[in-house]
Amino acid sequence: MFFIVSKVFEFFLAPVHLFIFVAVVGAMLLYTRWKTWGRALSSVSALALLLMAFGPLGGFLAAPLEARFPAPPDDMPPPQGIIVLGGTIDERLSADRDRPTLIDAAERLTAPIALKRKYPNARLVFTGGSAALRGASYAEADAVQRFWREIGLDQNDILYERRSRNTYENAIFTRDLLHPKPGERWLIVTSAMHMPRAIGVFRKAGFDVIAYPVDYRTSGGAGFEFPRFPTKALSLVDFATHEWVGLVAYRLAGKSDSLFPAP
Repeated sequence: MFFIVSKVFEFFLAPVHLFIFVAVVGAMLLYTRWKTWGRALSSVSALALLLMAFGPLGGFLAAPLEARFPAPPDDMPPPQGIIVLGGTIDERLSADRDRPTLIDAAERLTAPIALKRKYPNARLVFTGGSAALRGASYAEADAVQRFWREIGLDQNDILYERRSRNTYENAIFTRDLLHPKPGERWLIVTSAMHMPRAIGVFRKAGFDVIAYPVDYRTSGGAGFEFPRFPTKALSLVDFATHEWVGLVAYRLAGKSDSLFPAP
């Protein structure tokens, strides 16, 4: 139930979706006796979308998330393994085209390749099933397995967890698959913006992991960042809002160890 509710809210309450819906309602009201409300809703929606597309809101929301967990030092001791979270594959296109189709979080899949070469004795684990509410053709792990196999990664040293649909299930199913021992060092690879929520969930599951953030969307510099591309700016607002809402929801549901996990 948590998965279904989260997906419904994610669709309707994403800021871009929400203000488009409000704009449509406002436009419809212009042809009724509630024209004043229609003008107000349409104007507010247009202004909000304009600010999200051309203003610094996305960077303002995303920067604290990305700065929360720095990357580990290059000279850190070798880990026992590398856990890679899903969220990198377009499931529908992959099924339609019968080949792995990566989205803009592709660094989640490319960074582990370099890590595996740097730490050849570390076990590589991918966790990700299908995020579809129904009718999934195959798990995301199937597409990732094909992608890594085609670029030459040794499949005998990789584990694939295919059941998880969200970050909470990533943590639970991966813990049950690996049975980590006290003192072991496991890296977790996911988008920097997603890292605080991922760390909180894994800690709550009793699996202490080391953050290895990738897929940065902000420069990390001081001050507001104004976007160069409006479409990417809108996506950044949605992504960052999703993570902030996710942090609150996971904490309230008892699936994370704190509201804003820290190193």
